[in-house]
Amino acid sequence: MEDIRHSADSAGPTVLNLQRARHGPTFQAFGLRGSKIQALCDPYLNIDHAWMSAPTFPPHPHAGFSAISYVFADSETGLANRDSLGTQNLIAPGGLHWTAAGQGIVHEERPAEPGKTVHALQIFVDLPPRLRTASPFVLGLGPEEIPIARTSGAAVRVALGDFAGQRSPLQPPNDVGLLDITLNAAGSLGVAIPAGHVAILMPIAGATRVEGRRYALEDARLPVFPAAASQRQITLTADEGPAQVVVFTGRPLAERLV
Repeated sequence: MEDIRHSADSAGPTVLNLQRARHGPTFQAFGLRGSKIQALCDPYLNIDHAWMSAPTFPPHPHAGFSAISYVFADSETGLANRDSLGTQNLIAPGGLHWTAAGQGIVHEERPAEPGKTVHALQIFVDLPPRLRTASPFVLGLGPEEIPIARTSGAAVRVALGDFAGQRSPLQPPNDVGLLDITLNAAGSLGVAIPAGHVAILMPIAGATRVEGRRYALEDARLPVFPAAASQRQITLTADEGPAQVVVFTGRPLAERLV
């Protein structure tokens, strides 16, 4: 069941509870999904913060949206990816792979090394209507291609979009951002959310304070900021030690989901 709680402060974010999911003994995740989530997080359809320790999902079809896999740098192994376009590649720890399914594609991802666990994000993003029935295509970045912005309090891997003068070389079909942020103990970081973009802040490790509220992985909740007419600044502060958080941003499509 979807579980949504609105912040008591109407000017603040909406707080969403993540769903805990298991698929047998080899896959577990904290998931953000469901029709109400899609309405609040447009263009994101769902986001899974997942651990996979063995082949779990057989080859399966997608159509009309994009499936993005981001493997965290601390993952024990990468993802072996293959699809019906003939793609066969390794998504190494720290790398990103974008599959724009368009009119349809079949793909499969599995841990590259038996007995090791993949720590990753699986992200579904709606495609603009003109691309929903277009030919599928894939994009990718190796870990060495993702720029890193460093401040006195944090390190930011700019997987999608831009931050502090660093820009991801990937040019996806949506106007979206993905910042993988590691905060030092007691470190703080200001993140500018572009005008007209939603922002989703997902705790990955440790605890982070956002506008005075604490968010941690074990609490299974996160804040979502709606799109605003002007740019806004959100401050992240590590709470009780180092912390890791991913900031997703995106311009809503405001289109009927098909």
